[in-house]
Amino acid sequence: MKFIQQAYKGNNEWWAYLVTIIILFFGWQFLGVIPLIGTAFYYADDMNEFMTSANENFATLGIDSNLYLFLIIITFLGGLLSLFFGIRKIHNRKIATLITSREKVDWNRVFYAFSVWAIIGILMISIGYYMAPEDYVWNFKPIPFFILVVISMLFLPVQTSMEELLFRGYLMQGFGTWFKNSFVALILTSVIFGLLHGLNPEVEKLGWISMVYYIGTGLVLGIFTLMDEGTELSLGFHAANNIVAAVFVTTNWTVFQTDALLIDTSEPSVGFEMFVPVLVLYPLVLLIFSKKYGWTNWQEKLMGTVMKPIELKEDEFIA
Repeated sequence: MKFIQQAYKGNNEWWAYLVTIIILFFGWQFLGVIPLIGTAFYYADDMNEFMTSANENFATLGIDSNLYLFLIIITFLGGLLSLFFGIRKIHNRKIATLITSREKVDWNRVFYAFSVWAIIGILMISIGYYMAPEDYVWNFKPIPFFILVVISMLFLPVQTSMEELLFRGYLMQGFGTWFKNSFVALILTSVIFGLLHGLNPEVEKLGWISMVYYIGTGLVLGIFTLMDEGTELSLGFHAANNIVAAVFVTTNWTVFQTDALLIDTSEPSVGFEMFVPVLVLYPLVLLIFSKKYGWTNWQEKLMGTVMKPIELKEDEFIA
């Protein structure tokens, strides 16, 4: 419960959340998209083509896939910086309280979670390729691939960190202190996380059954956060998930279309493989993390009452 209680170290009034969310939305959806809009306008032959692409996907203008990926990440950078601004200036608390309940961010946890899920992800892709090689086309292009790896490793964590610190950090703490219950915070953040991913083209192709995957992913990331009293594991896990997806396999119907090693040409469908992560892999990772970090008192941490600490040290506040 210590992580959710970090919200009490600053201004925890409802209006502070409202103002911060407005600032975040402005930074993410307005300031953050300026580079993307400028580039799209440059690539468009005329205003009509620009407006048409804006209603569909700016990538249809023929923007280099690596450049397009970078520009999409910049939009999340706008959101992340806006969130930091809100935490520091509106909530008057340290940015670290958004990330962890520890004295400082435990980067070993971030890298450990990244390594575990990256290994599992690469293994699952290898198994898929071995079982149905006819569904894949080898797509190795040295220079574009090298650029993709650099962008993915250096900048994709910006996108995943913004999502994690918004949902597993900011909203988890907000809902937890509002409703005084960690389980309500876990469910609300998981459902909202899943529903926002409903805008992804994958959902259009596969239908709303794919929400099982997105909400399930939000749920397991929330469990990491509550059990470990910080977002470090979810930060590493989410970064590994998106980097492996961007670098190793791409399709023509997912949200990120990259110069990955493989192109999946199979027809999109809802099969057992969609439920493998939620039903098999996520419980496995939970077991690994729980053994690694000695998690105990599951019921209290996942379903307990959130109380305002009786005392907070002076240096835990920011005037």
